[in-house]
Amino acid sequence: MPSSVIRFFRYAPDTRELKVTFVSGRLYVYEDVPPEVAAAFRDARAKGTFFNHEIRDRYVYRDITHEYAG
Repeated sequence: MPSSVIRFFRYAPDTRELKVTFVSGRLYVYEDVPPEVAAAFRDARAKGTFFNHEIRDRYVYRDITHEYAG
């Protein structure tokens, strides 16, 4: 099911980083996300709801939007 908030995400198990691109165009990296949380996020029907309850405000993150602008 498409999300009205999240456009795309990618998880790197080797670094435990979750990159999330929002429909607004903002891009964030969430650090030290456990693989089971990333898998549950991938499988969640409501990505935005899962993100808000299980990821946002629970993991250190950084805004990398401008690193990819160009």
